[in-house]
Amino acid sequence: MPERPRPLLPMWFALMAAVAGGAVLDLAFPDIGWWPLAFVGVTLSLVSLIGRSAWGAFVVGFAFAASFYLIHIMWITRYLGVVPWFALAGIETLLSALGAIALCLAYRWLPRVAPGRWGRLLALPALIAGLWTAREQFLGSWPYTGFPWGRIGMSQSESPLAELSSWTGVSGLTFLMVFLAAAVIEWARMWQWRDVRTAVPALVAAVLMVAVPQFPTMDAGTMRVGAVQGNGPAGYFDEREPYAVLDAQLKATEPLLDEDMDVLLWPEGGIDADPTNNESVAQVLDRLSARIDVPLLVNAATVRGEDVFNTSMLWQDGADNPVAYHDKSHPVPMGEYVPDRWFYEMLAPDLIGLIQREYTPGTNPPFFDVDGVGVGLAICFDVIYDDVIWEGAREGAEVYMFQTNNADFRDTDENLQQLAFARMRAIETGRAVVNLSTVGTSQVIAPDGSTIESLPAAEAGAMLTDVPLRTGLTSAVVIGPWLQLLLGWGSLAALVVAWVLARRRGTAKTPASNEAGVDG
Repeated sequence: MPERPRPLLPMWFALMAAVAGGAVLDLAFPDIGWWPLAFVGVTLSLVSLIGRSAWGAFVVGFAFAASFYLIHIMWITRYLGVVPWFALAGIETLLSALGAIALCLAYRWLPRVAPGRWGRLLALPALIAGLWTAREQFLGSWPYTGFPWGRIGMSQSESPLAELSSWTGVSGLTFLMVFLAAAVIEWARMWQWRDVRTAVPALVAAVLMVAVPQFPTMDAGTMRVGAVQGNGPAGYFDEREPYAVLDAQLKATEPLLDEDMDVLLWPEGGIDADPTNNESVAQVLDRLSARIDVPLLVNAATVRGEDVFNTSMLWQDGADNPVAYHDKSHPVPMGEYVPDRWFYEMLAPDLIGLIQREYTPGTNPPFFDVDGVGVGLAICFDVIYDDVIWEGAREGAEVYMFQTNNADFRDTDENLQQLAFARMRAIETGRAVVNLSTVGTSQVIAPDGSTIESLPAAEAGAMLTDVPLRTGLTSAVVIGPWLQLLLGWGSLAALVVAWVLARRRGTAKTPASNEAGVDG
C-alpha cells in the first residue's frame, strides 16, 4: 500500500474544522440560506481529511456529518421528539463517515498514480467530487428509500449556480461545487500561485457554474390554477373533530367558487377521510366539482384491499371518480410506515407504537392529464427524489403540482427547506411548480425559480394564478440518470483503479500502526 501523506491539520484542529464545516454547511440551506457558505463547509470537510489514516478519516468525517445533520434536521424533534432525531442523524452520520474514508484514500492513492501538476489540479479534484457525489446518492437510496435531504446542490436554490442544474441535475451541480472546492485546495497546497495556469481548473469550474444559462424549454401557454391552503388541524397528533381538515379546506375554497379556473388544487392530507370508501365525502367532492365545473386535484389516505396508500386523485364532475390517481412513490420510513416493525418495536415499543401508518409504496406514474395539460406530481418528501421528478417530465408534464402537509413541522426549517427543493425542481426541469401545503408556506414558482405568488405559513388562504406551461425536456431530465451512474459507480471504479495502480508502482507499504492509528 502507498504511504499516506502527512496530515494537513493535526487531529485536534481537524476535528474543530470538521465540526465548524458541518455547522457552516447548514447555514447554506434555509432558513438562513447563505448559499456561498456551502463552499466553505465542503472545504473545511476536505482539508480535515487530507493525510488522515482510515480511522482518522472516519473520526473527522463523523464529526463533520454529526455537526451538519444534528442541526440541519432538528425540525424532526417537533414530530416525535429527540429519539427519531438522533436515530436519523445518527445513521446519516455513520454512513457519511464511512464515505469519508473513500475520500481520504483518494487523497492518498491518486497523487501516487498521477503525481504531476494536472493530476493534482484536475484528476484529484474530479475524483474527490465524484466520490462526494456518490456518497450523496448512496445516502439518498439506502437504507430503505434513503434520505437525500442534505445534497450540496440543493443548497443553491437562491443562487446563480442553480441554473446549471437544468443541464446536469442536482448531482451534477454537487459534483462541480465539490470539484471547485477541491481544486482550490490543491492550487493552494502547490504554492505555485504566480503560475496562472495552476488556477485554470478552479477558474473554469467557477466560470462554468456562473456563466451557463438555464436550459431552454418552450412556452406552451398558461393554466389557471386555484390552490387552497386550508390551515386545518392536519398534523399527526393534532386534536380535531372528524372532517375538520376537509371543512377547513372547503371554507378556504369559498373565495374561488365563482372564479374562472382550469383546475382546483388541494394539498396533501386535505381530506381527512378516504373518498373512495366514504360515500359522504365523495358526495362533497362531487358537489364541489359541479359547483366550480373544473377538475379537482386532491389527496387523502386511501385503502385498496389490505393496502393503504398516500394518494393524489383527479376528481371530475359527472365522472366515475376518481378518474386518475397517483400513490406516493417513497413513503417515509418511521413516519408513514415502519419497516421491519418487529425489530424496532423490540428497541422502542412505545415510540414505534405511536406510528400507526403503514403506507404502501405506489407504482403508478406521477402524472395526470388534466383536460389536455400534462401535470407532474410529487407528494411531500417525494420532491427530493430525482426519479419521481424526472418520470413526471418524461410522461409529458408541462407544469408540476406538489402537494405537501407540513403540519407536523410547523414553525421549523423543514417548511422552507422543502420549498427550496421545490424551487430547485422548477429550475432543473424548466417547469413552473405549484407547491401547496396544508399549513404553508405555499408558493407558485416560475420555471426560472422566481416566485409568482405565495401564501404565508399558518394562515388559511387561496391563490388563483395563471401558471406558465412549458414543453421540451431539459438536459438534466434526459442525461441525469446516466450522469448519476457515471459519477457514482464510475468514481468508485476510479478509486479502485487508483489503488491497483498505486500498488503496482511499488509504493512503500504504510506501517500497520499508521494504517489503523487514531493519531490522524
